[in-house]
Amino acid sequence: MARAYQRTKPGDAADLIDDALEDIVREGARHMLAAALEEEVTAFLGRDRYERGKAFRGYRNGHLPSRELTVGVSAVEVRVPRVAQVPVEVTAEGFHSQVVHRYERASASTQVLFARLYLEGLATGDFEPVFRELVGETTALSPTAIVRLKERWADEYATWKQRPLGAHQYAYIWADGVYLGVGTEDEKSALLCVVGAREDGTKELLALELGYRESTASWQDLLRDLRDRGMSAPLLAVGDGGLGLWAALDEVFPRTEHQRCWNHRVLNVQDKLPKRLQPAGRRQLHAMWTADTQAECEQLRDAYVAELRDAGQGPAAETVLRDWADFVRFYHYPKEHWIHLRTSNPVESIFSGVRLRTNAAKRMRRREAALYLVFKVVDRLSSNWRALNGGENLMALVLEGCVFRDGIRNGLRKEGTADAQSPAIAA
Repeated sequence: MARAYQRTKPGDAADLIDDALEDIVREGARHMLAAALEEEVTAFLGRDRYERGKAFRGYRNGHLPSRELTVGVSAVEVRVPRVAQVPVEVTAEGFHSQVVHRYERASASTQVLFARLYLEGLATGDFEPVFRELVGETTALSPTAIVRLKERWADEYATWKQRPLGAHQYAYIWADGVYLGVGTEDEKSALLCVVGAREDGTKELLALELGYRESTASWQDLLRDLRDRGMSAPLLAVGDGGLGLWAALDEVFPRTEHQRCWNHRVLNVQDKLPKRLQPAGRRQLHAMWTADTQAECEQLRDAYVAELRDAGQGPAAETVLRDWADFVRFYHYPKEHWIHLRTSNPVESIFSGVRLRTNAAKRMRRREAALYLVFKVVDRLSSNWRALNGGENLMALVLEGCVFRDGIRNGLRKEGTADAQSPAIAA
């Protein structure tokens, strides 16, 4: 029988050793910080204690009142030296330490740590009980103090939103809207997101905007902003069945082809079926969009539509056929890219990570605060995004205009001819 995990009790030998180690580290940090502050004053005055300098720059005048400064996860007592009668020609503002700033209670790296922990899911009200014993009694840990750390995110978002986009080519984009339960408005806020595939196959977050119900006007504003900042028309856009996105694409990027998300089509068909037919329907739809050729996909479609009609499921059959051309566009791009193009998973997977954090965001009253939070979460997650299969060489072929039929390269695309489109699209 495995023994239960033994917890150490306060006052145990291990506990006392840990306390002694903490005291040694804290005392060492205090001495080093005090030495650094004294050296800073010496450098400012140009002389050591009890020495005369060449030019008068003021004199030592004791120390400011002692206070605790949080560095890392420990509070260190610090006394900042003072310098009196600093000549105006030396500095009009007098001496101010650059090691420990005025009124500073926590180092900049510690403040970044608090903001990062909030980003990872620790609510502002949780900081007090979690960190008070670690960082001391005087460090500012109130929810208001932590929220102030997020104000810089608004500036980072504004800078990111204005960056030029002409330096890269984007063969594909994925677009979707995610609804956030924040704000005081009765109407739900939609967070419009666009991710693009660069010429080297890596993904990049291109846009993150607040809109209302994924309307055409909201999508048009977002896409126009991308275009005005230098983004050229992508070859293919992937999204769900929301009409606002496709209408906006036709207006802003009329030459961009449309690929509808198969996961959403499966859900739409399932909504039309009784529960007893849903498992078989999922299997047959999955067989369609994983078929090796477009002809095989359409054979499976015809067989399933006939089966649905024979079973009296006409609405489900019509749902399978609706906008069919927009569901098979991926066949006209490299087979290596099909796994990326058949669904809007590149956006959905991003927000699966974001949703782990939005429990705290739902308590926000301001939609903009939630936007900045999601932006920072997505920015952190972007370092782990999967690049497109095939790498840079395959993306170069796509951007050069190569024609792919059933995922296989088949010559070059000719502008203004039928070769520029698939047979299904040209029809």
